[in-house]
Amino acid sequence: MAGTSKGEHRTGLLNGFAAYGMWGLVPLFWPLMKPAGALEILAHRMVWSLVFVAVALLVIRRWAWAGELLRQPRRLGLIALAAAVITVNWGVYIWAVNAGHVVETSLGYFINPLVTIAMGVLILKERLRPVQWAAVGVGVAAVVVLTVGYGRPPWISLCLAFSFATYGLVKKKVALGGIESLAAETAIQFLPALAFLLWLTAHGRSTFASEGAGHTALLASTGIVTALPLVCFGAAAIRVPLSTLGLLQYLAPVFQFLLGVLYFHEEMPAARWAGFALVWLALVLLTTDALRAARRPRAMVVPPRTETPSSAAVDA
Repeated sequence: MAGTSKGEHRTGLLNGFAAYGMWGLVPLFWPLMKPAGALEILAHRMVWSLVFVAVALLVIRRWAWAGELLRQPRRLGLIALAAAVITVNWGVYIWAVNAGHVVETSLGYFINPLVTIAMGVLILKERLRPVQWAAVGVGVAAVVVLTVGYGRPPWISLCLAFSFATYGLVKKKVALGGIESLAAETAIQFLPALAFLLWLTAHGRSTFASEGAGHTALLASTGIVTALPLVCFGAAAIRVPLSTLGLLQYLAPVFQFLLGVLYFHEEMPAARWAGFALVWLALVLLTTDALRAARRPRAMVVPPRTETPSSAAVDA
């Protein structure tokens, strides 16, 4: 039994590394879609994601949830809201990566746990421990320093962080599995995305069939790139503790940051380094406090629901 448990834990860790590793390396993928623009790539991602997850659900014969969901208008409304928010998140991310702002996108996912905690306080009226308040305060200071460094607020980072934090909050209320949720969301996205692609084709602005078979295959593979990390994340979530997933989550923005600096050679002036250092300090405070709380007897501590930054997968 112990061997099986260790084997399951190892499998969960491998799946977690795979999920966050793929999300972390995805900035290498979106530039391959050029000369397609961000909106065309986004539309293909919506269409092919539904195709991929529909096939997956057919194979595993997991459709019972769909009929139940259709009988619940409130949950359908939340799914529609989640679809709208993740559309913004995906679109901004794809545009930002292809426009040379990979470092700023990584910042968005670094500060996402802090935004999630702040939303928990403002929206869910949750109470924070002093260290958590300190982490949020340091995060706010980091945004101020980065605003000075960029000469403007880091809009891309803030948009990604707030859109994904909102997405996580909505998904928490929907309480639907990763693949099922993606299927429902992309089903809502599908018709508008398909209509946009048909419009591009009718106006001679589509690159799907005009840039060769390789380009066509890459656009079609956006569905796999979207869904496969979610499959791995789902496999990890049921095998490893949430605290472990919370630590693994930081792999994605770390990889993105390293790609931005070392591979895409984006500039990192001193003020920007200072801002990132403050963000990392906030995350160290947050993670240390969460791990300390997790070690305490349950009877002695009732942690806020937003303290673990792994409540939602990074879906870049």
